[in-house]
Amino acid sequence: MATPAGSSTKRWLPLEANPDVMNQFLWGLGLPVDEAECCDVYGLEDELLAVVPQPVLAVLFLFPITSQTEEERLQQDKEKRDVSSKVYFMKQTVGNACGTIGLLHGVGNITSEIKLQEGSYLDRFFKSTASMDPSERATFLEKEDEMEVAHAVAATAGETEASDNVNTHFICFTCVDGELYELDGRKSGPISHGASSPSSLLQDAAKVIQGMIQKNPESLNFNVIALHKKAGVAATVTYWSISYDLSMCMPFIFAWGQLIDIPQTVLSIVLVFDDLEEK
Repeated sequence: MATPAGSSTKRWLPLEANPDVMNQFLWGLGLPVDEAECCDVYGLEDELLAVVPQPVLAVLFLFPITSQTEEERLQQDKEKRDVSSKVYFMKQTVGNACGTIGLLHGVGNITSEIKLQEGSYLDRFFKSTASMDPSERATFLEKEDEMEVAHAVAATAGETEASDNVNTHFICFTCVDGELYELDGRKSGPISHGASSPSSLLQDAAKVIQGMIQKNPESLNFNVIALHKKAGVAATVTYWSISYDLSMCMPFIFAWGQLIDIPQTVLSIVLVFDDLEEK
């Protein structure tokens, strides 16, 4: 996935549009398992939207980058927009980091609605970047070795072979202060799509997404994922904390040869069973 001019030369492997991968990624970084999770949105028709668990907290949309989407992005960057100061937004300067940034946008705008694990990576990240501007947050992320490792593990855990040569892009939709915001790290700032509410977020985002798909109807490279709050059903989940000597596993984690200076790290890997058992 391309990044705008002036971005870092750093590139990650792209994150697969796979709710299971995203869930393990978020849960391992500090989103409690019983707080929220990602799920597929199988269609944008009302009857298919109705089966998505509620309440929906954020919507992620994967779409192909085309000359038309690039022209629209450049035009939107020239426009001045009024944006709520409560919107958490960050720029994307790392290549192929759009999946991670989409998830950070999703979680970053709902920290008042969910409780992150105290002292976890996500808890520390959002507290550290709360007063930063979008560019400062991007620079902060570039230097975050722990996130880079977590992203690399997640990117290689999908069902398809990871490649850094992709031309698709993740964005996030969220509701802040009664407005639907499109959060795209490649753009200069958040874009408001009008009035919305937590209860209508999914339907409102679906309308915008339908409009984007109609501009490129021949493509099949679209995917919609919802981040929703869980209903509070206790589940049996197994955790492992595994210490890795990065000097041994670095060639496997960083297939593109990007080395980072950490002698040892602890990766929290979450294994979630398909058949969850109630306690």
